[in-house]
Amino acid sequence: MKTEIDEAKAAALEVLRHNAHGPYRGLPRTAGWGYPEPYTRDLMIAALGILVSGDETLMRALRRTLEVVADNQSPRGHIPSLVHDADDRGASDTTPLFLMAAAMFRDTVGEPAFLQDAIEKAVRWMEYQSPADDGIVAQLPTSDWRDEQWVLGYGLYVNTVVYTYLRLLGLHGPADTLRNAMGRFTITGGEQHKHVHEGLVIRHKPYYALWSYKVLGSERVDLLGNSLAILSGIAAPSRAEALVRWIESECEQLRDSGLLAVELPPNLFPYLQPGDPDWHPRDALFNQPGEYHNGGIWPFVCGFYIAALVAAGRPKLAARRLDDLTALVRRRRKEPVEWGFNEWYRAQDGTARGQDWQTWSAAMYLYAARCVEENRTPFFEAVRRREHDE
Repeated sequence: MKTEIDEAKAAALEVLRHNAHGPYRGLPRTAGWGYPEPYTRDLMIAALGILVSGDETLMRALRRTLEVVADNQSPRGHIPSLVHDADDRGASDTTPLFLMAAAMFRDTVGEPAFLQDAIEKAVRWMEYQSPADDGIVAQLPTSDWRDEQWVLGYGLYVNTVVYTYLRLLGLHGPADTLRNAMGRFTITGGEQHKHVHEGLVIRHKPYYALWSYKVLGSERVDLLGNSLAILSGIAAPSRAEALVRWIESECEQLRDSGLLAVELPPNLFPYLQPGDPDWHPRDALFNQPGEYHNGGIWPFVCGFYIAALVAAGRPKLAARRLDDLTALVRRRRKEPVEWGFNEWYRAQDGTARGQDWQTWSAAMYLYAARCVEENRTPFFEAVRRREHDE
C-alpha cells in the first residue's frame, strides 16, 4: 500500500523533472512557474536530493548545471548568483555551495577530477574571504540565501558550508583551522538584549549564534546553520543532542504563544519585531514576524533539520518531523497541483506564501526522506566521521 510519503516522493520527482529544463539556455528552473531563472544557490542545494534520487535525467541536468556555472566563474574564482550569467556576482554562499555540490557529485559518479580547475580556483577565492586568515569567512548583509536578512561578518550558515566542503575535498588542515576558530560563534559576553525573549542567554544555550563580528553579533537562532553544524559534526554529539532538545522546546513555547501553527521549526527565531535593534525599515515590507526570512517555515531548511535529527541520533523524532513536512508540502498557494512544494509558509498559520513547485523544496524533501528511511545522512557521514576521529 502506497504511503503518503511515497506519494510525496513521487510528486517531488515530478517537480524536479518538470523544472529540469527552463528558458535560460535550457538550464533548470528554480521554481515551476514563479522563478524560471537558474539561481545557483538553489540548484546547488537541490543537488543533495538529486544525487540520492539517482534519476538519470536529473543527474544529467545537474552535471550540465555544474559545468555551466564553472564556465561562468570569475577570473579570481567567484561563482555567480545565476548559473548562466557571469556578471551577476556578489553572493557569499554560491561559491561554497558550488564546492560542496561539486564534491558530492564527483564522489557519487566516481569522477575525482571533475571540474578540478574550477574547484581549485573557487577554493582560492574562499581563502581570500577570511579577513583574519583563520579560516572563518566574512560576508556582507543580505548576501547569502536570506536576501532580506542581515547577516554581518562571520555568518554561521556560510561557514558550516565551508567546513563541509573542506572535509569533502580532503582539505583537513584548513578544516581543522576553521573548526578551532568557530568558538567565536558562541556569544559569551555582553548584556542580554531586551528584544530577545526571557531565558535566551547564548552562554548557557547549546546553539550557535546567527553571526558574530568583533563586539557585534546576533543571538537569534539560524535553523539552517545550526542544522548544518550538527550534520557536519561541528557540534559534538552531546551538543547536537542538547541543541535538538532546545529547538523542540522553544518551538513548543512558540506554539503555546500562538506564534507557530505547525510542528516544524521556523528558519529564524525569535522573530524580529518592529523596534528591535536589528529591525530594518525594509522588514516592514517584506519580512514581517513569522514571514519570509524572519521566521517563515522553509521546506528546504526543514529538510536539513530532519537530516540533522538523524545525525543527532533521534530517528523517531526525524520520522515524525518528516510526517509533518509531508503534510506541509501538500499545501499550495495558487497553482492547481496536488502537491505544492511551496517556497515558504507563514509560521502563525502555515499558509503557503511563496512560489509553488520550488526546486529546492522538492529536492530536500527527497534527501530528508532518504535520511529517515536509511537512518543515515548521505555525504555527511564521512564528514562527521573525520571530525569525531580527530
